[in-house]
Amino acid sequence: MRFDVITLFPDFLRQAMAVGVVGRALERERIALECWNPRDYSHDNYRSVDDRPYGGGPGMVFMVEPLRLGLQAVRAAQGEGLRSPVVLMSPQGRRFDQGLAREWARLPGLTLVCGRYEGLDQRFIDSYVESEVSLGDFVISGGELAALTMIDAVTRLLPGVLHTDASAEQDSFMDGLLDCPHYTRPEQAPEGAVPGVLLSGNHALIARWRRKQSLGRSWLVRPDLLAKVELSKKDRLLLAEFVAEHRIKIGVQ
Repeated sequence: MRFDVITLFPDFLRQAMAVGVVGRALERERIALECWNPRDYSHDNYRSVDDRPYGGGPGMVFMVEPLRLGLQAVRAAQGEGLRSPVVLMSPQGRRFDQGLAREWARLPGLTLVCGRYEGLDQRFIDSYVESEVSLGDFVISGGELAALTMIDAVTRLLPGVLHTDASAEQDSFMDGLLDCPHYTRPEQAPEGAVPGVLLSGNHALIARWRRKQSLGRSWLVRPDLLAKVELSKKDRLLLAEFVAEHRIKIGVQ
């Protein structure tokens, strides 16, 4: 999968993507990354990419021309066979989630535009951007961190990136719920013991415990997720069991 990123800070993106899961995916050529600096497409002596907003107001606005020329360079490099969707990192966009990551992981590529300043000239958005996507209801200084987060989330889902594809399948949100707790050696530690069911070797009981914990965790901290998932009769029984155990644990009848 190919990621083209329009950014004022290409070195930052390249350095951040050189480590961990994404770094290994780059080394193994599971993904490709190309960064495009709009300053390279500015024609004044200062390599300007921003200017004061019409109508007045604080801050500066990203100019349309260097963005347009940068996108044209992206299209030329991609060639006729690949025209990836243009996505703007924007607090006004759709909330990024695992479902969208799965949609993107089926694409041959993405073109991500990292905004800065007070925003982009709306004419660029209206003419070239196909979707706007946000990490959440907060504002950060630019789109680079959002782009890195989204690239990481998508890359994890690509075949052959993780040591085993089952790792991605069992992540939080893959089935709409939070993940279950995880434990490793030693069995006994000052902080407590590993739940006995995980040591039992009974895979059916282990799967049941994990599903119950996933349902219960979601009920405790993300009830909004439960509201979006159609639970089976077995799931509802497991959740009721978790709720009863939790109430006994905290002393509530």
